[in-house]
Amino acid sequence: MPRARNGAVEIEYETFGDDRPQTVILVSGLGSQMTRWPEAFCAKLVAQGYRAIRFDNRDTGRSTWLGAGERYTLADMAADAVAVLDAAGVARAHIAGVSMGGMIVQRMAIDHPGRVLSMTSIMSAPGAEGTLVSTPEAMAVLNNPPPDPAVDFDAYVAQAVKNARTIGSPGYPWDEAELRARAKAEYARAYNPTGVARQRGAIMVDGDRTAALGSLAAPVVVLHGEDDPLIQPIGGYATAAAIPGAELRMIPGMGHDLPPGLYDIFVDAICAAARRATAPA
Repeated sequence: MPRARNGAVEIEYETFGDDRPQTVILVSGLGSQMTRWPEAFCAKLVAQGYRAIRFDNRDTGRSTWLGAGERYTLADMAADAVAVLDAAGVARAHIAGVSMGGMIVQRMAIDHPGRVLSMTSIMSAPGAEGTLVSTPEAMAVLNNPPPDPAVDFDAYVAQAVKNARTIGSPGYPWDEAELRARAKAEYARAYNPTGVARQRGAIMVDGDRTAALGSLAAPVVVLHGEDDPLIQPIGGYATAAAIPGAELRMIPGMGHDLPPGLYDIFVDAICAAARRATAPA
């Protein structure tokens, strides 16, 4: 697959629908590989007339893994996304991100407004105090280290399934076999648990983006689940309130994931933001 470079960091990415005139770049969440935007999801964007680009954030998947003691910011991660656009030959794009990815696209829109046609911030928050609220059970998913797969792979897979159930969408449940297959595939592709702590550090350092979000001029849709236990609904409400003209879509039964049953809802939100953009790609 192609790779983009931002300084010493290389970012692996993949494109779909290269003949389409406008591009949507998809940004993944904490510790999540680009495969969390499945090919079937990307195909739906292509069917709507958009080129889709997904990529592995730094410290995730097949992009550069940093080392102990190294630090970076969400601004660095937003610059990684811009480097992907440069490598793919895209001047301006529609940007969409989930969870930490939503924070990255917020930072991207703040720092690189000339590269952004529209933004869709999904299951995310602006970073202000009180907007990153989790249930105890969901917080445990972040704070409890997984079993070592080299010691007990079955336990590792079982924990991944349990975690997915804990933060997932009660109205759009996964089949357990699908969750088990996903956990195995992600481990086989690239497993870098130490990167999560550095990504969490980037979130904390970025702080409160509320005031800066007030300067955004691009069309924005904020999508959030009414049943999100990891970033509770206040995150979505606060994001939309911070951005002039933002459209807020609160989805009953949606938690903190992207199951197949939500593909069309996500695609519709991204395309709604894109249709409001008037500038050419």
